[in-house]
Parts: sequence; structure tokens; C-alpha cells
Amino acid sequence: MSLLLTKASFEIILGIIILFAGGEFFVQGAATLALILGIPQLVIGLTVVSLGTSAPELFVSASSLFRNSDAIAVSNVVGSNIFNVLVVLGSSALVMPLKVESRLVRRDVPLLLAISTAVWGMASSGKLSWQSGIALLIALCINTIWEIRTARELPQEIKHAEPDIHINRDSINSLKAFGKILAGIIVLAFGSNLLINGAKTLAISYGWSEAIIGLTIVSAGTSLPELVTSLVASLRGKTDLAIGNVVGSSLLNQLLVLGSCAIFAGNKGLIVEDILIQKDFPIMILTVLACMPIFWTKGKISRSEGGILLGLYILYLTDQILPYLFPEMQQILRLMFFYLVLPITVIIVTFKSIKYWNFKNN
Repeated sequence: MSLLLTKASFEIILGIIILFAGGEFFVQGAATLALILGIPQLVIGLTVVSLGTSAPELFVSASSLFRNSDAIAVSNVVGSNIFNVLVVLGSSALVMPLKVESRLVRRDVPLLLAISTAVWGMASSGKLSWQSGIALLIALCINTIWEIRTARELPQEIKHAEPDIHINRDSINSLKAFGKILAGIIVLAFGSNLLINGAKTLAISYGWSEAIIGLTIVSAGTSLPELVTSLVASLRGKTDLAIGNVVGSSLLNQLLVLGSCAIFAGNKGLIVEDILIQKDFPIMILTVLACMPIFWTKGKISRSEGGILLGLYILYLTDQILPYLFPEMQQILRLMFFYLVLPITVIIVTFKSIKYWNFKNN
């Protein structure tokens, strides 16, 4: 058994590393090709780079779907979005308080809340149909066009939110660009298969559900590109990029990843487990809702607020894992969540909202 667990752990770690490398290859190749085609760097930053950080989620969820693991496909997206808001934003704010200056971010946060709520509604029947998948992809196209038009109309407001794309323009070659894209896709596919193999083995060995593995280990692994990108952006003082990366990736996870998987699932639809509908989708929406007042308060996320976000994620992980380790504590944890954590979160959100509106009206 120990040998099996060691092998599973090795596959998970190696899969995450390979996914990270594959995403880098894909971004570099796609960005180079876009420059060859004459697409402005601003547009590349708003589309290609965001796609690159979400590529691991896309490949892992698609790979899970093709291996009849719908639970991992869906929980990977839900867990990644929770991880993005609580861990990536929280960690970035601890490095440097995040100043929110871009109107794009202010617009995208309510949009993320609306999309998250809509996806929850679509999934409430127990599956995401291919029709829902088409609707999500259409919404993605509309949002991308909207992003680009807004960016062109207000270039100064998105100046600091634009990702850096490091490409040696002297070595631009269409064949190399296609080669990097192809290599990125192959590496991403290989890494996703390794990660899924390890995750499924771990779930079977410990008797955990695939949804729990997807919500924790898999989602954290596929979200590492977002974490690294936002931490580096914070260290460089590009705080809008750190926030925009989280919001943009969370939107792509739902519109592109879930939309594509729902279409790939065909007539049977992408199956969504009851526990995800009843518990984890609402938590995902609550994390976005809790962030809105943070964005409002004088346009920044402080270190203390970043610490609160990280603390909430630790509580979330505890609630996910401890019931499997100590089944007798499951009821206690549920009571703590509903009668302690949830009320405190609501109080903080309400207090900050009132504080913001008083500040705005004075």
C-alpha cells in the first residue's frame, strides 16, 4: 500500500510540474503566433496569457471527463475558483497590499459573481447540458470582445493591469511558434493524465470521493500558475495584474473549462454531484461575494484582509478533510461552519459594505 501511495504522490507532484511547463510553452507559442499575425500585445495579454494560466484546469477537467470522472472535472473548476480568491488573492495581499485602480477589475468582479450564480443555477438539475456549454462559450466570446473594446477605450486604466509578455522579437518564427503550441498541448495532456492517475489512486487508497480530491489536491495543483503569476506581479508592484489574473482565470474556468466539458459530454451531460450543488458551489459564490466589499474599501486589499482570506481557506480545507480522518467530528464542523464561520463572514461583509457607502456618500 505504501508503495502505491508513494507512486500516486509522485505522479501528482510530477503532473503539477509538467502542467506548469506545458502552460508556459503554450503561452509563449500562442503569444508569438499572435504577434506574427499582427495582433496588438494588449489583446494578447487579455486573452492568450489568461488562457495559458487556465490551460491546466482545461486539460485536467477534459482528461477527467474522457476517463468518466465527471466529479473531478467539475470539482477541479469549483476548487480552483475558491483557491484563486482565498489563497492567490490572500497570499498576494500579504506580499503587498493590493491597490485596485483598474475599472476592468471593478467591472469583472460583479460579472464573476453573476456568472458563478448562473453556472450554479445551470448545474442545480444535477448536470450541465451541452446547451448550457454552448451558452457559456457564447458568454466567453461576448466577454472577450467587451474586454478588448474596454481596454482600447481606456488604455491608461489598464496600463498596469497588462501582463508582461517576454518574447525575443528577433527570433520570431511561425514554425517555432507552432512547435511551441504543439509541445505545450502535448505536455499539458501528459501532465494532466499523470495528475489524474495519481489523484484517482489516492482517492481509492484513502476511501475519499473523487469530488474531494478534485476540490483540494487537483484544484490547488492546477491553480499554481495563477498563484505564481499573481505573487510575481505583487512583488513587481503590478497589483492590478495580480487581481486581474485571479478574476480573469476564475471567469475562464467557468466559461471555457466547464463550457467545453459540457459540450464534450454530449447528450448525457456533465454530471454534477449533489454535494457540489448543495455545498461547494454556494461556497464558491460566497467567496466572490465576500471579496466585493474588500474591492470597494478605498480600492485596496490590505494585509489583514489577505490573512482573513487565507484563514477562510484553511477552514474550508479542514471542513473537507477532517470528516474523513475523524468521522465523529463531521457534525461539529458543520455546526461551526453554519453558526460561527458563516455569520462572521456575513457580519464582516455587511460592516465593510456599510463603511464603503458611508465613505462614498460623505
